[in-house]
Amino acid sequence: MKSLLIRPYAKYIAAQTDRVRRHAVSDQKRILQQIVKKAAQTQFGRDHGFAEIESYEDFRQRVPIRDYEQGRAYYDQIRDGVSDVCWPGKPKYFAKTSGTTSGTKYIPITNDSMPNHIHTARMSLMNYAAQGKNTRMFDGKVMFLSGSPTMIETNGILTGRLSGIVNHEIPSWLKGNQLPSYETNCIEEWEDKVDQIVKETAHQDLRLISGIPPWVQMYFERLLEYTSKQNIKQVFPNLQVFAYGGVNYEPYRQSIESLIGERIDSLETFPASEGFIAFQDTQPHGGLLLNTNSGIFFEFVPLAEIHNESPTRLSLDQVELGQDYAIIINNNAGLWGYNIGDTVRFVSKDPYRLVVSGRIKHFISAFGEHVIAKEIEEALLSATKAKGIAVNEFTVAPQVNPQDYDQPYHEWFIEFENQPDNLSQLELQIDNALREQNIYYDDLITGNILRSLVIRPLQKDAFRTLMKHRGKLGGQNKVPRLSNDRKIADELYQYGLIHLK
Repeated sequence: MKSLLIRPYAKYIAAQTDRVRRHAVSDQKRILQQIVKKAAQTQFGRDHGFAEIESYEDFRQRVPIRDYEQGRAYYDQIRDGVSDVCWPGKPKYFAKTSGTTSGTKYIPITNDSMPNHIHTARMSLMNYAAQGKNTRMFDGKVMFLSGSPTMIETNGILTGRLSGIVNHEIPSWLKGNQLPSYETNCIEEWEDKVDQIVKETAHQDLRLISGIPPWVQMYFERLLEYTSKQNIKQVFPNLQVFAYGGVNYEPYRQSIESLIGERIDSLETFPASEGFIAFQDTQPHGGLLLNTNSGIFFEFVPLAEIHNESPTRLSLDQVELGQDYAIIINNNAGLWGYNIGDTVRFVSKDPYRLVVSGRIKHFISAFGEHVIAKEIEEALLSATKAKGIAVNEFTVAPQVNPQDYDQPYHEWFIEFENQPDNLSQLELQIDNALREQNIYYDDLITGNILRSLVIRPLQKDAFRTLMKHRGKLGGQNKVPRLSNDRKIADELYQYGLIHLK
């Protein structure tokens, strides 16, 4: 009955999605005007002359690009309970998240910005349902594998993880289908939580699961141990779609599909505490549709210029295909010129679709190579996919002062599902694939500044053990794909298949 009722609604949402595709540039211009006008009498608006802004050129001259730390003077006031700082009134929630350099961040979510998070998730699912002409997934259970919905108060404002906040905003018609139970979802210890979720869901009719790939993989593994089934399809024969966000699915796809027993539809999203930025609007995957009509005005800075004092700032109609951009947010939660730290690359301008290419701080440039996450992931995938080698998790760091080789190198720590027969050959294949993508890295290898990469195979569950030791197991916590320092790399030595020093 529910699927029959949802079908015409899904078609309506699909029509709205089509409008987003066709009116992206005009919607962006309108949103900038609206949010600047509404925030004109806030402290931030007065400090930056919002009342005099008449064009995007005016706006970027008055509003600098800032990250959380650089805007802390405003954000701390909001956290202290002051009204009308960056947006009229006070936030409805704070999304509490960890910053690389800023410590804990409190990202405001207002009554005006909350629909961006909820309606975009709905748009993603309904658009998928309309395209597949299959709404039967709503006749069964749906699982959101997320952080705890437990809230605390910060000067009267409810505060928690974004995924927990969203749990409180799920529409009533879907709550009856939702797994796990609220009580189970509130368990803080991740491994205990997964074990309880397994017991609670093993005999349910699960049709959709949403979560970060490595933690969904962990849930599937525990579920198969508990049920003694050969694959997930034997447990959940009606499982139809896996919705994910936060990390690239491709390095995990082979392992997860092996656990499921077949390929099911996947649906990628790009949510962040600062805003729901984009979602997959086509099957098969054709990039993520930028969310241009949801209270966010986007700017794009060429990645090579993001650390410049006066970088080039582009509106949507000025972007080019194939270029990496730092994405900048201005929105109805009161974030202005806000650098969220993610980088994107447009794959289409009609409509505006993109892929997430990495994090600004997650790159390797110890030798001037500026290798980004997307290049690392694609090089690994191209070398392992053809050979049927499955990778559970990995990270890469520079080895500047090696003890085992004469030249420095990129050191890859990989937890394989199935160990490769010839590790040296795999190293060479990945290295060649990376050199094809990044001319600076290729120049360093050719010039004998670097030697080719070195793989350190790790024990099973090495990354889970590390994350547990760090107190970051589960939820929305992710292992950085690459970094310029050795904090993670040096900790991983103890989990090597061979003794590493």
